[in-house]
Amino acid sequence: MTKDAALKILHEHMQNQNLRRHCYAVGAVMKALAKYFSQGDKSSVAKAMEETWEVIGILHDGDYEDTKATPELHTMKMVDWLKKEEKDLPNGKAGKEILEAILSHNYSHTGQNPPKNRLQWSLYCCDELTGLIVAVALVKPDMKLASVTVDSVMHKWDQRSFAAGVKREQIEECEPRLGIPLREFIQIALTAMQAIAVDLGL
Repeated sequence: MTKDAALKILHEHMQNQNLRRHCYAVGAVMKALAKYFSQGDKSSVAKAMEETWEVIGILHDGDYEDTKATPELHTMKMVDWLKKEEKDLPNGKAGKEILEAILSHNYSHTGQNPPKNRLQWSLYCCDELTGLIVAVALVKPDMKLASVTVDSVMHKWDQRSFAAGVKREQIEECEPRLGIPLREFIQIALTAMQAIAVDLGL
């Protein structure tokens, strides 16, 4: 599935601009993480991995507006929609990866489909981080991602009243699950989001 196909599905099912921007952010960070794990590999396989990870980030919350009153159905509707769009889904392993990764995103609500590989743990860890980075940007005088640094994110990290809804313990799984120290993980995400700051309105 291409990024354009994923965005088309997202925009058909999600109208709220801020929710869309969250999905753009997670997509960008997932692509950056795929690139990080491929360690400079510029092969077609590595490029396909980056696109698949970005697609998963874009679509992970795509059914939120339809399921916010029934969180136990979150991600399941998206998987159903994707199965109906099978012509746009890649065959074989990549298609299965997309569906399974999206289902793993609702683990915190259902206790089912826990993350089980690097792809799924990457989604689990970066989802909450994007929200924290946006919150830090919004308290900057210019309200711009360009003004955010890893230090400014860490400065707010222990202020649990700041962005209180962000599950910091979920982000912290980046080290045991992905082998990426917290500060480095924040830097990867921040750089990816700064690169699409215009799309994020920041």
